[in-house]
Amino acid sequence: MRFTNSVNNEKEEAGVKYSKWNKLFINGVWREGSSRQRYINQNPYHGDALAEIKLANRHDIDEAYESARRMQKEWEQTPAPEKASVIEKAVAIIQRRREELVQLLIEEAGSTHSKANVELDIATAFMREAATYPFRMHGEMVPSVIPGKENRLYRSPVGVVGVIAPWNFPLHLAMRSIVSAVATGNGVVLKPDLQTFISGGLVIADIFEEAGLPKGLFNVVVADLGEIGDYFVEHPIPGMISFTGSTVAGRHIASVAGQHLKKTALELGGNNAFIVLDDADVKQAVSAAVFGKFMHQGQICMAVNRLIVDRKKYVEFIDVFKEKVLQLKAGDPADPETVIGPLINRNQVNKILGLIEKSVSQGARVVLEGEVRGNLMSPFILADVTNDMPIAQSEIFGPVAVIIPVENEEEAIRIANDSPYGLSGSVFSGSWERGLQVAQKIRTGMIHVNDQSINDEPHIPFGGEKGSGLGRLNGKWSLEEFTTIKWISIQHQPRSYPFS
Repeated sequence: MRFTNSVNNEKEEAGVKYSKWNKLFINGVWREGSSRQRYINQNPYHGDALAEIKLANRHDIDEAYESARRMQKEWEQTPAPEKASVIEKAVAIIQRRREELVQLLIEEAGSTHSKANVELDIATAFMREAATYPFRMHGEMVPSVIPGKENRLYRSPVGVVGVIAPWNFPLHLAMRSIVSAVATGNGVVLKPDLQTFISGGLVIADIFEEAGLPKGLFNVVVADLGEIGDYFVEHPIPGMISFTGSTVAGRHIASVAGQHLKKTALELGGNNAFIVLDDADVKQAVSAAVFGKFMHQGQICMAVNRLIVDRKKYVEFIDVFKEKVLQLKAGDPADPETVIGPLINRNQVNKILGLIEKSVSQGARVVLEGEVRGNLMSPFILADVTNDMPIAQSEIFGPVAVIIPVENEEEAIRIANDSPYGLSGSVFSGSWERGLQVAQKIRTGMIHVNDQSINDEPHIPFGGEKGSGLGRLNGKWSLEEFTTIKWISIQHQPRSYPFS
């Protein structure tokens, strides 16, 4: 991926694979951005140019938000069956275009076949759940403590929602916020990550356009932060910002949004603990840990980050874990047999190698040393890690397993909680009752007994504690996040006041 100026555009565009994805989607029109800067997206595995686009500037953001606001009032009044029908049509389109979308996720996001198919399944499941939201935008009558008064509570859309989406599960994590906002009657402007502006942005606009969403309600701007700064967040039109990404970026967005009194939904990073107690079934735990650690190369906020293993099971766990990991194929994600594909960019590779080097210098033991070729990193396993080492304190976002030995249950709980993050986690025990008791002592938004940490269901609250975010998404919690409540009271008989 790289930036260019406006010179020699025709030559550059001639060399890209997906030349059709070269326009923004604003006010129902596919058009070029107004920036002088262009961006070329590249396949993270072999570096081939995928698409080139002229970026958006602040003028384009203005137009996108104005369009969303203009169309939102009409969309809010659209009958619930019509709203649901558009979403259901979008689901059908994704199913029909599945092969195309899988290929796009492989080429743009470095997804394996397995991960790309999982992503589409998750996205469509969440869309089907969101198709029920228009029928759940009902009011409520609540008794009053005042004689003769009637209290009514009305649920309304926020208005316009700005969505900032990440690159790791680009289609699903953008769609989760978009479809929730649209289903509850809002207008939307999406800013996808530059590295996945097709699968996490433009293709979603194409799907909703085909599904018949009113033109102008949903807009996509592809922009560089170096040019637009905080303008997308601080713009006066959106009443809410939904952000999925790093904790550092989330803190900044929360600060900017707070200055303008905007509502935020923040799904941020994780440093998820996978606890193996002294009565755990090691083979069962290893099977879960391998998936939870290496799904999408570990580039998932819910991925296993720290394997905290009781010393009574420590040696056995390492041996069985290493044996399983050695069977994972790393390589071209276009190969259906590949389990470990490339990281999204070289900066990510270099960051992880730095964490490994520093931690080994502090005493971590290399059980399995992976290989690095370009953006491809085969699995590393580090044992004898202490929780204060850089590799244990950071959200790795890569295929590095970190194993920390502990003496007992109490130490496992203490180390699991010794993190500024609190997104997901796991506890393995031979007794689910014991596992539940330990899980209740971990300060995290989500945790799973005798399962790995990557779990997400359309009707179950998703979100974290501490530095892992604010708010909850999915099901009725998304319905709450993307709406606001108005209290209207009616005094049916004259009221007696203290004075008048």
